[in-house]
Amino acid sequence: MAAQQQVRAGFVELYGAEPEGVWSAPGRVNLIGEHTDYNDGFVMPFALPHTAVAAVSRRGDGVLRLHSSDVDGGVVELRLDELAPESDRNWTAYPAGVVWALREAGHPVTGADVHLTSTVPAGAGLSSSAALEVVIALALNDLYDLGLQRWQLARLCQRAENVYVGAPTGIMDQTASACCEAGHALFLDTRDLSQKQIPFDLAAEGMRLLVVDTQVKHAHSDGEYGKRRAGCEKGAALLGVDALRDIPYADLDAALARLGDEEEVRRLVRHVVTEDERVERVVTLLEAGDSRAIGQVLTEGHASLRDDFRISCPELDLVVDTALASGALGARMTGGGFGGSAIVLAEAADVDTITKAVEEAFATAGFTAPRVFEAVPSAGARRVS
Repeated sequence: MAAQQQVRAGFVELYGAEPEGVWSAPGRVNLIGEHTDYNDGFVMPFALPHTAVAAVSRRGDGVLRLHSSDVDGGVVELRLDELAPESDRNWTAYPAGVVWALREAGHPVTGADVHLTSTVPAGAGLSSSAALEVVIALALNDLYDLGLQRWQLARLCQRAENVYVGAPTGIMDQTASACCEAGHALFLDTRDLSQKQIPFDLAAEGMRLLVVDTQVKHAHSDGEYGKRRAGCEKGAALLGVDALRDIPYADLDAALARLGDEEEVRRLVRHVVTEDERVERVVTLLEAGDSRAIGQVLTEGHASLRDDFRISCPELDLVVDTALASGALGARMTGGGFGGSAIVLAEAADVDTITKAVEEAFATAGFTAPRVFEAVPSAGARRVS
């Protein structure tokens, strides 16, 4: 509530009038299913209590005014008819990209005044950019009575990030921010966007899921993410399928053999196919009430991301190794990689021991102190006032 009041008051101070409304959209943690979304595969994120909050009003003069309390500088004013893909390398590219995507799709958005704030850590692999996109999309959908469904907003936000920002991300982050429900993880088929809300209440079972933000920043648009995506697309082409999702787990060895000496592509294919199988295993375990057993699956996922997809880093590996040595049920990196965060599944009684061990390991290694907090499955995007 405090954030809502602050962003409303900030809007009045900036623009001299009350906003037409205030909206909120969360960051997310991906429980399992990494780098599968742009391969038409399965993912299983849940929303965090950390959110982007926006106070917004319509304008009718073709002007977009943007301000963030988290960024130094004043109000940025843009003309809608001058918005163009990859023309902006600042934070404003994300909200401006959403406006561009809506207008390009034929929706009658004629301008807006926006004031934003966010508690989603930037560069931590927790989808701060998707939260920013979705909160703008939902606000404009409501204000302009566009009638778009949540999955449609997610698609438009993905297009904004892919084309306007220039980051080749999949659909998971935006869908999670738009569609997750409190107390649940979202089992999402990224091919057809079919969804199933899976109850996920670890606290009731005496467990906790920790997020460990390594403070190592990453940027999806810096090239490495794109290289992995291109490699996956090459693998699908060599194997004669539309996407790696189409390689059955039971046929993986035969598919790898067909790739011959394409060793880098073989590693990428192996990760994606086994990761899809891990998502399905986690769904089965959670639906059977065997939540503790997902820990081993999470750890397997980290090994695959580290060794096959090769997107981990020393800080992420240190979190995982230290947590497991200190009694964690499972741990893995989460997000796009090359930094960001890891998740740790633990018994509630072991949280303090694990947290202390990770902090001490980082200090011994000379790394920046990590940020550790509990991940609580929270509500998706919504209008808050």
